[in-house]
Amino acid sequence: MFDSFSLLAVGMPDLSVLQYSIVDNIFSMTVATMGAAAIFLFLSRPSVDEAYRPALMVSGLVVTIACYHYFMIRHSWSDAYMLAEGGEGYVGTGAAFNDFYRYADWILTVPLLMVELIAVLRLQASKARSLLTRLVIAAALMIALGYPGEVISSPEGWTTRVIWGALSSVPFFYILYVLWTELTASLDSQPAAARKLIEIARLVLLITWAVYPIAYALGGTVTALEAKAGGAVDAGGIVGLQVGYAIADMTAKAGFGMLIYFIARAKSTGVQNSVVGKSAESPEVAAT
Repeated sequence: MFDSFSLLAVGMPDLSVLQYSIVDNIFSMTVATMGAAAIFLFLSRPSVDEAYRPALMVSGLVVTIACYHYFMIRHSWSDAYMLAEGGEGYVGTGAAFNDFYRYADWILTVPLLMVELIAVLRLQASKARSLLTRLVIAAALMIALGYPGEVISSPEGWTTRVIWGALSSVPFFYILYVLWTELTASLDSQPAAARKLIEIARLVLLITWAVYPIAYALGGTVTALEAKAGGAVDAGGIVGLQVGYAIADMTAKAGFGMLIYFIARAKSTGVQNSVVGKSAESPEVAAT
């Protein structure tokens, strides 16, 4: 059995000034990105048709939750390190770096990402319920199976981490497959103005989600696991994991949220243009 708090108990690897700054700055940028996206999405709700406002509300909620968790992650990172004597690098303070904030974020936001996508597609109610149920269950399994491997903090646990990572990959690839096929199948039923955006959304999902297993792998090398145990060991894998996850989160949440907005806006414009066109064709409608 793994200890769910083992990640909090291990030492922190020594970092160069550049390594520490890269992670700290990417956390800061993620907080700002998520916060700005939240403000934009909430304030943009009146600019889309009422039917698509729930999608923007959920998108705004996703980035708000992520903004809070990344604020806490950065705060924990700052508490876990101090500048070494001589100013040549950073060493652990003895305080725990609570990386569980990220998994707490994912368990809330990944299912909501599924909700916002289904909401903006406006699928048939029965199909939407079935699709959402399958995706949310798969998302929960993906996160639950990935966490035990994430908290492993010794080279001896490398094989176990790989096993948990492989198990987590099963629902991960299932989600990507379902989203890709459903987005493709929905194209014919979407307004022409939104089709290109939905095609872009497919690629964004595929590319950004691919970063997560790459970052997971960077944090699971033997060298990275040695670094997790603390001390003067090359921490490049740990830095790569933190940076990779942050970039993926910014793109998959803030970036995808912006796509949801543009899709909703395009579909709203399509509805308005349809009404205007019918009014122009029919004097009776125009008269009313």
